[in-house]
Amino acid sequence: MPSGSADISSILDRILEAATDNLRIAKILVQMGLDPNNVTYDSIFNRMLEIFVQNITLANMFAAVGAGFFVATLLMRTMVPLRVANMVGCAFFAVFGALSANVSTFLLYLLLLPINALRLRQMLKLVKKARHAAEGDMSIEWLKPFMTERKYRRGDTLFKLGDPAKEMLLTVTGKFLVKEINIEIMPGALMGELGFLTPGNRRTGTIECIEDGQVLTITYDRLLEIYFQDPQFGYYFLVLTSQRLLQNIDRLQKQLASERAATTNRIA
Repeated sequence: MPSGSADISSILDRILEAATDNLRIAKILVQMGLDPNNVTYDSIFNRMLEIFVQNITLANMFAAVGAGFFVATLLMRTMVPLRVANMVGCAFFAVFGALSANVSTFLLYLLLLPINALRLRQMLKLVKKARHAAEGDMSIEWLKPFMTERKYRRGDTLFKLGDPAKEMLLTVTGKFLVKEINIEIMPGALMGELGFLTPGNRRTGTIECIEDGQVLTITYDRLLEIYFQDPQFGYYFLVLTSQRLLQNIDRLQKQLASERAATTNRIA
């Protein structure tokens, strides 16, 4: 036998002998059904295995499986599988309570089952709404009852670049011009949504009315409230602002390419 193995074995034997000399540990060994004067690792293992086998019951097996599912919930990062695992764990613990005649345990986990099922249903509905919003199925029409009507005449300035931004606008009739980039805004378009996201809530452009028209407005405070109450609108709003930013980037890239081409032609 290698000397290293012998040294480890002798150390473990000394630890076991020292432990059996301790009165508290000796009492524990007696309670476990072991003789403190004749304790070996094999005897401890066999006794533990015997206790484990004696306590294997149908109820305890359900409790062990339920505990496994509850531990699994701690390792999950998303809510849907977490809720499913929690429901399965509750079901196993409810059966454990019934088999062991523990009424409080049975009622507790039986009550947790419908609560988790309700939360799971709500989460699945939110996921479905988010998918519809991502696919562009959502209309902005439902937002109109929360908005206030306002009219503008030709030549009116709705807001200027850098102004404090406190509301978002939806065009109903008329035409409007983003002066910095010379882009016309037609009816049915949102204006001022980027100010909701910019640091300090500042306007990112100047909007001028070029044809008499009507708009609907909603304050950022009300918009923020709806944003958190309705995940469908929240996702739609994120998609909308992302599209607007991508359009601005594309426009700038085309403008830069045009300027480079013009510079190249002048040099040639």
